[in-house]
Amino acid sequence: MQRRKFLKAAASGTVASAALAAPALAQERKDMVIVSTWGRDFPGLGTSGQRLAERIEELTEGRIAVQYFAAGERVGAFDSFDEVASGNAQAYCGTDYYWKGKHPGWAPFTAVPFGLTYTEMDAWMKFGGGQALLDKIGAEFGIKGIPCGNTGLQMGGWFNKEINSPEDLKGLKMRIPGLGGDVMAKVGASPVSLPGGQIYENLVSGAIDATEWVGPWNDYFLKLYEAAKYYYWPGMHEPGSQVSLGMNKAWWDGLSDQDKRLITVACAEENAMQAAETNYNNGIYLNKLINEYGVELREFNDDVYEAFGDAATEVIEETRDHSELAKEIVDSFLDARANVGAWSNYSDAPYVAKRNRYLDI
Repeated sequence: MQRRKFLKAAASGTVASAALAAPALAQERKDMVIVSTWGRDFPGLGTSGQRLAERIEELTEGRIAVQYFAAGERVGAFDSFDEVASGNAQAYCGTDYYWKGKHPGWAPFTAVPFGLTYTEMDAWMKFGGGQALLDKIGAEFGIKGIPCGNTGLQMGGWFNKEINSPEDLKGLKMRIPGLGGDVMAKVGASPVSLPGGQIYENLVSGAIDATEWVGPWNDYFLKLYEAAKYYYWPGMHEPGSQVSLGMNKAWWDGLSDQDKRLITVACAEENAMQAAETNYNNGIYLNKLINEYGVELREFNDDVYEAFGDAATEVIEETRDHSELAKEIVDSFLDARANVGAWSNYSDAPYVAKRNRYLDI
């Protein structure tokens, strides 16, 4: 008799516990709307953001229910920042130099002309104070940012005429965002800011004369080889372009420590994954562009690169002079370039040059 009472009470307790647990679990569940600056299923940048969204939901075992919207599906690509800062969405997946009009200190967290390569950027963010500075500028706008990808070194761009001297850049209408666009303005070009989905049509129509995008893999899928004849290298404007997951800070602050760690882990995974995937595919698609589509590669000569370098120095100083925060960010970035860059002079750069000369790659 006592046993039956005990079992009945235990069963009632289990039911009661389940009834109490259900609302608790519902309360723990968080919605996360991610808006992106890239089109859906676009190889590399687009698919990376989609993969990150899936990974966050997977790692949190559904406690964070993620909805991902590509550019134009919820808001326009360049409206992503305001959508998140306002709290209408919880996160954007994009490149922070798009927000340099709000504060130029955002730009170094994507790329600086003549700046850091992917591995150097990663070193700065993790060990050179970069993440703390991203947190500092983000706090002023209600944003918590975490690196979640990198395109590596980008190509110099697609041009409808040869660039043999700095004079050839004057009056050129070129799609190029960020501080790279400021450099092009310094050398006499007219920079235009366009989201990726609008580049092809503008280049074909003649609304722009040239464009940069990313590299062979991504450029192939935009079919830029149909719209311009010459493909220039190396890009000076984005030597290691970092992608960020920028989250509404109030939403981030309301997460448990565990879920914060899991989102951070998902971003770290994707940061490495996107860089590796892009680097691997760029070689494959460069060969396709040359061998199957007859794309003509051109190298920027020393005169053109010197003009880029002089203009980049001016742009970096102007960015630094904007405010105390901009100065703090740029100084930290330049310290990383000097220190990690000095090591690069004796490591990756000379090794790759000698290896490729020996193997005739």
